[in-house]
Amino acid sequence: MTRKACLLSCAVLLPVLGAIPAHAQDLGERPAAPPAPEASAAPATDDQQIAFSAETLEYDSKSEIVTASGDVHLSREGNRLRADKVVWNRKTGQVVATGNIAATNPQGDIAYGDQMELTDALKGGAIENMLVVLDQGGRLAARDGNRDENGVITVNHAAYTGCSVTDSAGCPKEPSWKITARKVVYNPQEKRIRYSGATLQLFGMPVVPLPSFSHPVGGESDSGLLAPSIRYDRVNGFEAAVPYFISFAPDRDLTITPHLFSDALPMLQAEYRELNDDGAFRVTGYLTYSRQADDRISADTQVSSDNKFRGYIDGSGTYQFTPNWSASASIRVASDQTFLRRYDISRVDRLRNNLRVERIDRNSYFAINGWAVQTLRPDERQGLQPIALPEIDYRRRISGVISDGVLNLQLNSLAITRTAGQDTQRAFASAEWDLRRITPWGQEVTLTAYARGDIYHTSDILATDVVSYRGKDGFQGRAIAAVAVDVKWPFVGTFLSGTQRLTPRVQMVASPPIRNLDIPNEDARAVDLEDSNLFALNRFPGYDRFEDSTRFTYGFDWAITLPGLTIDATAGQSYRLSSQASILPDGTGFTDRFSDFVGRTEIRYRDFVALTHRYRLDKDNLAIRRNEIDATIGSRKTYLLLGYLRLNRNITADLEDLRDREEARVGGRVAFAKFWSVYGSATIDLTDAREDPISRSDGFEPVRHRLGLVYEDDCLKLGVSWRRYYQDTGDARRGNSYLLTLSLKNLGR
Repeated sequence: MTRKACLLSCAVLLPVLGAIPAHAQDLGERPAAPPAPEASAAPATDDQQIAFSAETLEYDSKSEIVTASGDVHLSREGNRLRADKVVWNRKTGQVVATGNIAATNPQGDIAYGDQMELTDALKGGAIENMLVVLDQGGRLAARDGNRDENGVITVNHAAYTGCSVTDSAGCPKEPSWKITARKVVYNPQEKRIRYSGATLQLFGMPVVPLPSFSHPVGGESDSGLLAPSIRYDRVNGFEAAVPYFISFAPDRDLTITPHLFSDALPMLQAEYRELNDDGAFRVTGYLTYSRQADDRISADTQVSSDNKFRGYIDGSGTYQFTPNWSASASIRVASDQTFLRRYDISRVDRLRNNLRVERIDRNSYFAINGWAVQTLRPDERQGLQPIALPEIDYRRRISGVISDGVLNLQLNSLAITRTAGQDTQRAFASAEWDLRRITPWGQEVTLTAYARGDIYHTSDILATDVVSYRGKDGFQGRAIAAVAVDVKWPFVGTFLSGTQRLTPRVQMVASPPIRNLDIPNEDARAVDLEDSNLFALNRFPGYDRFEDSTRFTYGFDWAITLPGLTIDATAGQSYRLSSQASILPDGTGFTDRFSDFVGRTEIRYRDFVALTHRYRLDKDNLAIRRNEIDATIGSRKTYLLLGYLRLNRNITADLEDLRDREEARVGGRVAFAKFWSVYGSATIDLTDAREDPISRSDGFEPVRHRLGLVYEDDCLKLGVSWRRYYQDTGDARRGNSYLLTLSLKNLGR
């Protein structure tokens, strides 16, 4: 853009943006260049002398006045000054600079002005029509001000902003936010700005009065209030949350947030964070005093009016003691099942807790884990939730074993305890040998041999409702063995203006009959045939079930790479030699001798379209048993997200891990103007009684949706959102909630 065009566009924009109030000065750039480093000025013999350079120099010996003119540069003790003209009175020590003034202190802050009076140390003095550009970011403009000997700047009728004051074309623009004040004090040593009689302005309009206000500048954190949030929902009414940030050190801080409600008692939130040489951790807690039952359900409903303490703790941390040893923890505990949903903290239905110590090196892995789960589902009993403590896992990889194969050894033990359910303990040792070879014809052949020995102990098996999950009471042993051959034969060639790769694949897995049903099933319940486990050695998840008999699996991978377009597809089926009944539940896709057909297709067009389709087709009538689509269309600023899942496995409702369901998801964002965007998302439960007899959905049951409008530029984020939930859970009632967010970027931390 030419200078003439730039000036023309600025002349059009400035009336629209609005002028800066008369009491606040121009925050834009000044024409003067910053003073040159001390090396560019004439060197001084000691720190008490002023080093300077100028085009002309005049000295009146009688009055002892030195006048320097024409691109004057002065420096002393880290303070530098650049001006068109400087008059120095050696008797009084007064230095008066005029014309395109730019003064820099040792911290790197640059003060611009029309006229400046300083001491001969170039430190303190008065400045007219002042602009200070802070080295840490931000700028401060004022009608007049002064700087004392310690570098503290005090200005009157001032304005401060952390935003850019020019657009991408270099033209002046009104900052998104600024703070105007009657008086402003900036201390470069404290790196803090303090205001008196201040007002926060958004887009040139005053919105929030700030009678007494301060904030840090630069990248360092400091204590103080953070941006508030305002929300409204049906249960709690209006909510105002005002966080207060306490900085103990650069690596430790505490944020205390009181939540005030119009229809509920207040709630207190606290978050502590710490980063040290070994690792980091974070703990967040919520606490309130309220009744759990919702007394607004109906006038005829009899509920308890007793209040009680309710809360939630969420903590996580990771420590790296040595390059190999580390420890981590994740703790999440709620006082009751509905607290998180009542206060819109989270919508999860289970809280998982984990403690872990592990050691990792190039060829081995060792870990000790502990797991505990808190259910937030109203129809589940907490006493049936497992406590896995401890889980001990050791693995070692040994290369060069039998024709340069790789041997993987594993030792594992696990103890599962329930306060009102089945208890299980197990231990096993396994060895897996893999040998990979490339034949002269280009085939990739992988040989696998696997052996494992298990020992289990189970008690209270009658507490488990599903018979196939129980196993037998007492001690049980099991031996597992399997061999496999996997052959891939890739063919690569040109296709249109790109390439294609077709890889037929055949696998044979053989395993003798295994005593699966004598063993309890704790970790292999959610079994389902899909593209990810079609060629797996064991298609059950977890360790408690292992697929026996002999089977052949066949399929192909197909990939096309064109300019801007890639297509990857995989499909396959398996055939089991044995005609005996399988331990796999009906409807999982590989119960009979022939399995269903499964596949996955991925399509990507540049960075604009990404589509993934997973499917399973019934082997007998090609009915669609699994249909899952995930698509992303658009750019990073404007995009559409689509998701659809239907599991039509024709399965009974006895196994909760394998129930059929159908749902649709949609989301997206549309950017308009320059910094504005609107976004939204929705989830709809399409499950009906034919798919899941115990489902409460009528075939089109909205679960939740969200809609929002946001403005975001380089220094401001302002948004409003609307969310609606359609399910009641105790005192977490269905209904609308509204949230207003405001974030001023570059305003402290």
